[in-house]
Amino acid sequence: MLQRAPASGRSRPTRQIAEGDRSQRARASIVVLLGLLCATFLFSLATGASDASALAVVKSWIAPFLGIEPELSQRDHIIINDIRLPRAAMGILVGAGLAVCGAVMQGLFRNPLADPGIVGVSSGAALGAVSMIVLGPTILAPLATLAGIYALPLAAFVGGLLTTLLLYRVSTRHGMTSVATMLLAGIALAALAGAATGILIFLADDQQLRDLTFWSLGSLAGANWTKVFAAGPIILVILVVSPLLASGLNAMTLGEAAARHMGLSVQRFKVMAIIFVAAATGAAVAVSGIIGFVGIVVPHLLRLLIGPDHRFLLPASALLGASMLLAADAAARTIVAPAELPIGIITALVGSPFFLWILLNRRGVLDL
Repeated sequence: MLQRAPASGRSRPTRQIAEGDRSQRARASIVVLLGLLCATFLFSLATGASDASALAVVKSWIAPFLGIEPELSQRDHIIINDIRLPRAAMGILVGAGLAVCGAVMQGLFRNPLADPGIVGVSSGAALGAVSMIVLGPTILAPLATLAGIYALPLAAFVGGLLTTLLLYRVSTRHGMTSVATMLLAGIALAALAGAATGILIFLADDQQLRDLTFWSLGSLAGANWTKVFAAGPIILVILVVSPLLASGLNAMTLGEAAARHMGLSVQRFKVMAIIFVAAATGAAVAVSGIIGFVGIVVPHLLRLLIGPDHRFLLPASALLGASMLLAADAAARTIVAPAELPIGIITALVGSPFFLWILLNRRGVLDL
């Protein structure tokens, strides 16, 4: 005689209450992260050789509307509005873009180790950017002239897109993506792109060599409004439309077969997500160089805090990624002042131990 098996796990009302609590916690976390971004933004504006405080910066902005004299001197006004403000704006865009790209790739490949830097997308974008820097005055001159200020982001986008498509083609067979193959192929593609970049650096002149050496370590030192307006619209558009990927990524976390049964066009969604990642990574790499580990550290921390729901994970990643890069940039400017460390060194010092920690605990954190 068959006996009814005892009910296991939580009942439906209990699960609904738990999901409601998690959603409420995620919304509260996003509000806190928004406050953190505002704080790091003001701290970034108030950090540097000039001793202008964050409060003085804010007062200088609202002074014309209140009919009062700004407290900042003309010199500090120029430093804040022409140097620090575009730098902070670029830090927000690059940090948010890289973090969201990491969250998208981790959701797409269902692996917390997937990151534009780890799987070679950043190296491909860097190869495209270096090609434009070195060959732009010669064989790529017509393209550079035609694209104008968008030549560098466009070249980086093409490099990142080709690398991502090749990575996807190598790691996918019969509609199934092998995570192990993806990581190994990413390492190989990153090495290949690094070798090609090395050849271009060998061909560069002295001035290009100095620029490329500092740029390859990642930095926001060259930020200006021209670069912000060149790469910013690309990253900003992608950040705005990223919530449209949330439901698809949530379905993909259940597996491609389950996502297909839920009505998702898996192949079309993968191509769209790959173009999304390549565009944002290419634009970010073009203006800031290679800044690693933002895309792997930020989404993973948030997934532990607010859960794997991409409706909350994507905007939270954008906020924390922007805050993290602003804080790293402030540290890079102050640790060895008046000199400046490349920001890629700061993120690598933080991200490398975290990456090793993920590897050591990989068995227990694969539930995306």
